Amino acid sequence: MAETDRPVLVATEAFDLTADMVITELNRKGIPVVRFNPADIGRDLTVSAQFGVCPTLVAGQLRTTSRTADLEHVRAVYWRRPVWPAFENLEADDARFAAAQVRCGLGGILYALDGPLWLNHPLREAAADYKPAQLALAQRLGLKVPPTIVTNDPDAAREFIQEHGQVIYKTLRWTPYERDGIGLTSWAEPVSSDEITEAVRVTPHLFQARVVKTADLRVLLVGERVFAVRIDSGLLDWRKDYSALTYHVVDLPDRLTKTLRAYLDHYGLTSGSFDLAVDRAGEPHWLELNPNGQWGWLEENTGLPMAAAFADLLTRGEPR
Repeated sequence: MAETDRPVLVATEAFDLTADMVITELNRKGIPVVRFNPADIGRDLTVSAQFGVCPTLVAGQLRTTSRTADLEHVRAVYWRRPVWPAFENLEADDARFAAAQVRCGLGGILYALDGPLWLNHPLREAAADYKPAQLALAQRLGLKVPPTIVTNDPDAAREFIQEHGQVIYKTLRWTPYERDGIGLTSWAEPVSSDEITEAVRVTPHLFQARVVKTADLRVLLVGERVFAVRIDSGLLDWRKDYSALTYHVVDLPDRLTKTLRAYLDHYGLTSGSFDLAVDRAGEPHWLELNPNGQWGWLEENTGLPMAAAFADLLTRGEPR
């Protein structure tokens, strides 16, 4: 197969504007793209792979209704926002069984591909998605980490809040949530010791000393490319009101850039979105890493060539 014919696999949901931006750039380069969603398994998505019968580790095909990819020739995999099937038409036990087979079958075949570049490999993303582990690694790498406690002990939570004064509560992981059919989300919110009840015992909670900040930084690393944007809003959590945000492209100090690269290297990630808070002295404080964070709105507001950077990396298809 000619090098120019090797496809990029894009795993994502049906409507993903960010993935569309990257695919547009790949189309401009003439790179074939096979876009699929695991939830389409069945007539709209077919996968077959053989092991131990040919020189390559994995031989087979992934087919959608319009495209086919030979797995041994895949150039790169952009693991964006795939949705796994729930099999709602099946009985509960059958649905759980079928869902597990898809994750371990389709997922296992893709995870076995060792030649292409991954942006990012889902197993490595999963390892990087635990906030307590993120905090510990950030501290080991010398980043300023706000005092934080993760606990389900109400007394420990109250003592922490009383010790640090201004404290915020943050979810340990964003999760789809509905109440009475209405979608809800959780922001970083101030919390007082009086608000801590026995309900805290149900699950670990993350409480963090509030950084007195002047702005936020969102830093996107894509391979060797670095895109840093200062976000000014006056909001504790800038995600609450995008209309209140202003953006300024900034250059990061070399030391911070090297530290963030080392952070991704630790987890074997090719890309990641970092959030930091900038204090009154201009010093950045660690908040979190989103291994697969949103960035499309930043390109639209700043003109930074983020989609092109993703497409360039996927085109090269060279594992880190």
